[in-house]
Amino acid sequence: MLDLLTDLWAYMRARKKFWLTPIIVLLVLLGALLVLGQGSALAPLIYTLF
Repeated sequence: MLDLLTDLWAYMRARKKFWLTPIIVLLVLLGALLVLGQGSALAPLIYTLF
């Protein structure tokens, strides 16, 4: 996993694509929210958001 992040950062640095950073962070947070909220007491709150 660390290699993936290192390669991704090297790609963004080399190609000057720093605008991808907020998109990647948002996708990771959304994925974590869906995984953590799937079987927890937070599920009703998450369902109202979507």
